[in-house]
Parts: sequence; C-alpha cells; structure tokens
Amino acid sequence: MNRDARVFVAGHRGMVGSAIVRRLQALGYKNILTRGREDLDLIDQAAVNGFFAENQIDQVYMASAKVGGIHANNTYPAEFIYQNLMVQANIIHAAHCNDVQKLLFLGSSCIYPKFAAQPMKEEALVTGVLEPTNEPYAVAKIAGIKLCESYNRQYGRDYRSVMPTNLYGPNDNFHPENSHVVPALLKRFHEATLRGDDEVVIWGSGKPQREFLHVDDMAAASVHVMELDEATYQAHTQPMLSHINVGTGVDCSIRELAETIARVTEYQGRLIFDSSKPDGTPRKLMDVSRLKALGWQASISLEDGLRDAYRWFVDNQHQIRQ
Repeated sequence: MNRDARVFVAGHRGMVGSAIVRRLQALGYKNILTRGREDLDLIDQAAVNGFFAENQIDQVYMASAKVGGIHANNTYPAEFIYQNLMVQANIIHAAHCNDVQKLLFLGSSCIYPKFAAQPMKEEALVTGVLEPTNEPYAVAKIAGIKLCESYNRQYGRDYRSVMPTNLYGPNDNFHPENSHVVPALLKRFHEATLRGDDEVVIWGSGKPQREFLHVDDMAAASVHVMELDEATYQAHTQPMLSHINVGTGVDCSIRELAETIARVTEYQGRLIFDSSKPDGTPRKLMDVSRLKALGWQASISLEDGLRDAYRWFVDNQHQIRQ
C-alpha cells in the first residue's frame, strides 16, 4: 500500500478509531486525516459532502458509530438506529461522489441472528431473527454492509466490511450504565477492590458465552484487510456476502470473564450473578476461518489484553469518558 495515501479515519477519538490511527502511524502512514465532532458532524450530510469535496481522500476507515451495551441499546433504540444509519449513508455516499475507491466499514457481530449456528459464519447474515435488545443497532450495521456491497456492484468501488466480535481496550467507554461488559466490570471490580467490598453483583446468570478481542488486534486486522489486493480479497468473499468476521475464534462464559477480571484487579470478594437481569444472546462466537485464510489471526490473549486495558484505565481515570 502507498504510505503517502491520504487516509480519513472517522471516529478517531473512539476506542477502535484511535487504535487504527496508532496502527497506521506505526506502519508509516504519513497523511492521516481526522476530525472531531466539533469540526465535522457526521450526521450532517452537507457538512460531510463538503469535507470530502475539500480533501483529496484516498482511503476511509469507518470507525465512527454510536455504541453501547444491553442497557444503552434498550434505552436509546431510536438514537442507535438513526445516528448509525445517517453516519454510514453520509460517509459512504460522499466517498463515492468524491471518487474515493477504497473504504473499510466496521460493523459488529450483533448482525447475526440470535440463534445462529455457532461459531457464526458470514453466511448466517439475514437468515434469522435478531437479538431484540440490540436489533436497531444490528439493522443499521447490516444496512452499512449492504451499502458497501451496493456501491461495489453498481459503481465498481472497493468498499470492504469487517465484523468484529466484542472489543475492549484503551479508550473504551467506562460509563456505569452505557458501557459494554468488559469496561463495566473492570471499573466495578476496581472500585470494589478500593472499597474492600465483600461482593460484586453482575448482570445475568453468568452462563452466556462471549468472545473478546483486544482493540489493538482489531486495528491490526482492519489495516490487514484494507491492504489486501483486490483480487485476493474478492477470492475469499462474494459480491453479496463481502464482509469478514474478525475475532479470536475462542469464547468464554461471562462467569469466566468476571473471574479473570477479579484476578486482574486483585479483587478478593464474592461474585453474585443477578439472574433477574437479561442475558442477551446465549452464545456469540465468530467463525474466523475466512480471515485466517487471508493471512491474519489474533495474537493478544484475553488475560494479557485485560491487564493492558486495566493498566490504561488506572492510568487515565481522570480523563476517560464517563
């Protein structure tokens, strides 16, 4: 790839976007474009069109999204579907109109049916009912995949999609109600350890199986997929099934995750699982054979990744997003 290419990373302040920027910089990319929300509102179509018209962009990484855990998805379904649909449509269409040939769209494993066969293959897309707690978000992400495929089919663009499993790491959202399970538990166990609490209560039964990927692995996979030559990428995808799963191929129960986080944070108390709270999808494990065939696999173990995430949290408590 041309390291002098002008690369726009949408959502560069978020967990995934910031990791992609770090990865690109490490690889020697010299012209990385970023814009904060105060400078460019991605929901504003005219503003997005103007930004693309003013900058000769060669590549786009679409890491901007409204994301959250079960509580946030249940509480703000309208915002989750509207904001994600608008941002995706604005960026993808503006990229096409301004002759940007290469774009990478970042989706989510929640695009797959609630009871999809495990591990979930790319072919499982739109074959069953979605998990109700995050259906609006999932529908938006499915639309993003189909937008990319449609511009590829009609205009010959090279717009690719990667579907990460559950991500965690530096710059995560540690909000007590709206965060995902890993940052929520890291924060909760950290505070419980400081207070000397006898127990920590965890949502759900602890039985659901989940797969977790460190965001630095996700960034490495994203750049790897973007840098593949078009013939290689197309040889492992289909025009109407062009997305690629990104994960570790290994899962664990929420109970096992909590026990690992207890070790990482040196919490000594009891773990209480509140079965009155929703569990969500019973199991979510990605089939990553397509990505492995393309020459990439995860390298950061769960415990090592959690220790890295916890160190970042401890070092940045006063400035992290609450």
